[in-house]
Amino acid sequence: MSALVFATDQGGQHWLSFRIGTQLYAAPLVDVSEVIRDGDITPVPGAATDLLGVRHLRGRIVPVLDGCKRLGLPALPAPDPAMVRIVMLAHAGQLVGVRVDAVGELLCSDGIDIAPPPPGRASRSDDPVSGVLSWQGGFVALLDVRRLCRLSGEGDHVA
Repeated sequence: MSALVFATDQGGQHWLSFRIGTQLYAAPLVDVSEVIRDGDITPVPGAATDLLGVRHLRGRIVPVLDGCKRLGLPALPAPDPAMVRIVMLAHAGQLVGVRVDAVGELLCSDGIDIAPPPPGRASRSDDPVSGVLSWQGGFVALLDVRRLCRLSGEGDHVA
């Protein structure tokens, strides 16, 4: 099994970018545990529609979210299966996977202003987009891992 493992970034200014649908998103590198290939996900009957199922990862059972459904994006043609990855996010001792269409590059927001999410977006208390970063003629939506994975506090569990 091939996986990318990331060192912890104490500055919090580095982000791992990934594409879901046509949009570029990024999660704080400090919250990214690793990136693994898609596969071997066991469905969970009666689970939320954006929960693909669970996956075994080195002795742990990890929930895996469908990034497209979790972010409320329209369904698009299937992405290239060779590019699809699961980004493992760690927060408050919990590990949650998010299936993405492709992993991008590492971004550094040092010296770049992070804008609030654009006005006119649907106002949701669990909206995982925490800000927007101008990047290469477009923008990257920055994600709050706690809200993306529906974690509420200490001893969090995926909801």
